[in-house]
Amino acid sequence: MVYTFGNVGPETISEKLWRIHWPVLIVASAIAAIGAAALYSVAGGSFQPWAERHALRFLIGIAIVIAMAMVRIEIWLKAAYPVYAIALIMLALVPVMGIEALGARRWIAIGGLTFQPSELMKLALVAAIARYYQWLPVERLSHPRWVAIPLAMIAVPVMLTMKQPDLGSAVLFAALGLGLMFLAGVSVFYFIGGIAGTLAALPFVWDHLHDYQRRRVEIFLDPDKDPLGAGYHIAQSKIALGSGGVGGKGFMQGTQSQLDFVPEKHTDFIVTMLGEEWGFAGLLLLLSLYVLMLALMFSMAWRCDNRFGRLLIAGTALTLFVYVFINVAMVTGLVPVVGIPLPLVSYGGTSMMTLMVSMGLAMAAYVHGKFVIRNTEMGRFW
Repeated sequence: MVYTFGNVGPETISEKLWRIHWPVLIVASAIAAIGAAALYSVAGGSFQPWAERHALRFLIGIAIVIAMAMVRIEIWLKAAYPVYAIALIMLALVPVMGIEALGARRWIAIGGLTFQPSELMKLALVAAIARYYQWLPVERLSHPRWVAIPLAMIAVPVMLTMKQPDLGSAVLFAALGLGLMFLAGVSVFYFIGGIAGTLAALPFVWDHLHDYQRRRVEIFLDPDKDPLGAGYHIAQSKIALGSGGVGGKGFMQGTQSQLDFVPEKHTDFIVTMLGEEWGFAGLLLLLSLYVLMLALMFSMAWRCDNRFGRLLIAGTALTLFVYVFINVAMVTGLVPVVGIPLPLVSYGGTSMMTLMVSMGLAMAAYVHGKFVIRNTEMGRFW
């Protein structure tokens, strides 16, 4: 398919800066500020070693978002498939040349830089599927032949990450890919059939899980089975959340978190610390900011005139939603622990930069939302 472009919208840098959806960045900044305050508390009232780096990374991320928003949308469209191919090759190389840590082989070192290929795939998968549906005519959306292609694009990285093993990333890939297929307009009957097939395949999946993954599920179903071992995380998390009550114990006054009863309190379990110190009201405020950010992003998608841009923005919103949902459900014992950080709040450079680059793609799609990509038919998005 040869793409041609018209009605390009803003051309000068000042026009593009004016088109940036600043409310989204303001809400993101408020969430990141809460994260910095939480990390300051976790460190016992010190900006080191986490809060200062967290704030600096976010500021760098904002600069990345603005810089990416200046790039015309056809550049990201043309790069979608090559970047997906590169990410896929890197994932395939992890078992061969990956670095093992904490019982998993998920990292690759190139030129002294260590990174997770799965983080690049989170961006590449969204962009590749968005480009696929930009090209696909409406009448082919639900044809089995054309449904099988994006399913394969999702299934390959899912299987590769499961072998690392990285259950959290595999779940995220599946949720993002299938969510985008639904938003693109694929028939709902495929999803009903997929749910039924998944339930039927659970015994097979269980037989092929690693021992530690089975243990996580068993402890999820009954944390008291090993309260001082595998169930310790969830048990202490629930104690800390419950002790916070409605209004919380106060900033830096959480006994469970300050006395190190809560593990990984600066990363995966930072919600637990926030719940203890800020209470239910504080968590409700944080979740409300996430909801507002999601609403603003879907509003951005609605205003975009090409399907590629719409799905790119929607994919970023879905990424944010899945991260928040799984993290909050994980620390409250609603789903097994899978190691998913809380976006813009948990400490972690890779997850922060991945989300900010994703937001940069979404912002570029919005700034150039009046692009008309010819030789393709616009299909149902909502």
